[in-house]
Amino acid sequence: MKAYVLIKVRAGDVKDVVEQLRRIKNIKEAHMTFGPYDAVAVAETEDVAALGRVTALEIQPIPGVEQTLTCLAVDV
Repeated sequence: MKAYVLIKVRAGDVKDVVEQLRRIKNIKEAHMTFGPYDAVAVAETEDVAALGRVTALEIQPIPGVEQTLTCLAVDV
């Protein structure tokens, strides 16, 4: 399962957050962005439950992360 995690980050912490995101096993890409969200991470997990664990236990606790929005990727 692939998902895009949009992340709002406290001012001044974007670089550190992106670096920490890139260290997470299930995160395949992480980038700083411009717009309503400060960073985006591409996550790949075996199922929705695993995605929830990655988001709640590995992404949200990163210092500076204020809010996340997870968008599941769907192939049509």
